[in-house]
Amino acid sequence: MDILKQFLGRLHPLLVHLPIGFIILGLLLQWYDRKIHAYTKIIALVFLWAGFCSAFTCLTGYLQYLGEGYAFATIKWHLWLGIITTLFCFLMYLRLTETPLMVFLMRFPTLLFSILLFVLVSFTGHLGGDITHGKGYLLEPFPNSVKSFFGHETFEEKTIALNEENWQTSLFYEDVVQPLINNKCVSCHNPKKAKGKLKLHSLEDMLKGGENGEVIVQNNPEESPLFSRLVLPKDHEDHMPPKEKTQLTKEELILIKTWISNGNPSETTIGQLGLEKELFLSFFPQKKNNIYPDTTVAAIPLDSIVSIKKFGIHVQQVNNTSNFLTVSCINKPSFGDSDFDILNPIKEQIVVLDLGGTQITDGIFEKLTTLPHLTLLKLDNTSVSGNGIAFLKQLQHLKSINLTHTNFKGSFIPSLGEFKTLQKVYLYNTEVSQNEEQSLNNHQIILDYGNYELPKIAADSIVY
Repeated sequence: MDILKQFLGRLHPLLVHLPIGFIILGLLLQWYDRKIHAYTKIIALVFLWAGFCSAFTCLTGYLQYLGEGYAFATIKWHLWLGIITTLFCFLMYLRLTETPLMVFLMRFPTLLFSILLFVLVSFTGHLGGDITHGKGYLLEPFPNSVKSFFGHETFEEKTIALNEENWQTSLFYEDVVQPLINNKCVSCHNPKKAKGKLKLHSLEDMLKGGENGEVIVQNNPEESPLFSRLVLPKDHEDHMPPKEKTQLTKEELILIKTWISNGNPSETTIGQLGLEKELFLSFFPQKKNNIYPDTTVAAIPLDSIVSIKKFGIHVQQVNNTSNFLTVSCINKPSFGDSDFDILNPIKEQIVVLDLGGTQITDGIFEKLTTLPHLTLLKLDNTSVSGNGIAFLKQLQHLKSINLTHTNFKGSFIPSLGEFKTLQKVYLYNTEVSQNEEQSLNNHQIILDYGNYELPKIAADSIVY
């Protein structure tokens, strides 16, 4: 019996979509039938099915609550709203069938029932999503200003401000370790949302541990859950942070391990601990490059990048300190103009785009204008001729275009002179004659025709 109860409980996340589908279908049919009223009986039947499915789903949800150990405070509003939604499905059925025993329902317009049912299923589903994926799951990708507007708890990222002058005098915990934990762990382990009854917003609470005991074993990081769970495989159920969250970098993991290995000090400087400078170099200010835009963009959620990679497109950060991305279709030769929309979720972050060897055409030029930070563009070994390349003059950061081995025509060279930031265009093996311009805009834009020949030297005649 216990096995059946647990099995039915675990069906809840799957079954819950069935009544939602019926309810949405019923509401859509109502909107479609609002004038002719020809399908009232069918719509009523849809809501009856929704009621029965919703009732069974509520039962499986209650069994899941009993079997999985959820706190009642966590699920109570989701549970009660689910029951109320079920009742409203049956009331909608009775209202549409004009059941004699329920004459009083005729006093209320059908539109009112529809609105209330839509609100109920929306809030019930939202609360269920919070339980499954964590509170604020849908708002996670949005900036803190949006999260605050909807009353969601926000945590500002703390910067690790180390440099050549201050790294030795900086406190290891306060200036390095605490910001790392704040940025990657505190959103789920804080006074208002303490998963596993563990709070990590302060050292005092961290040392208290959670419902499973202490998370720090002094001088022993391998036995300390605070570290050991960070290095578990991503798919392990105990891995932290959850795989859909931003993971700690290799450098950050080493610092957490080093801190615990040295007795997790709170008031000791890096210099006093005698730690190597190399441990902290990744947090020093990076030398400013003159390639990518001098601006910051939001980080892309890991699940968005994973979905694009599944399509066969390679995506990676340009470096560990920037959210800008390099995107390459080298492993997706079938990529065409119509596939470009898959890049929309990361369009703000793309600075390098390699479409070389794909099936794109001149139709891609207008689509590329949606990438505001695009800096390096590779279109080599494609069929582009240059018709429409003038669209790219809208891009304020574009510095390099590779058009080698394409059908690019010399008649479009003047269009390149209108590009404000363009520095180099590669034109080897195109339809542009090498006798045409070698540069544009007073040598601001270099036209590289390739096909270089190295000068012969005496050693070239030696036979070995």
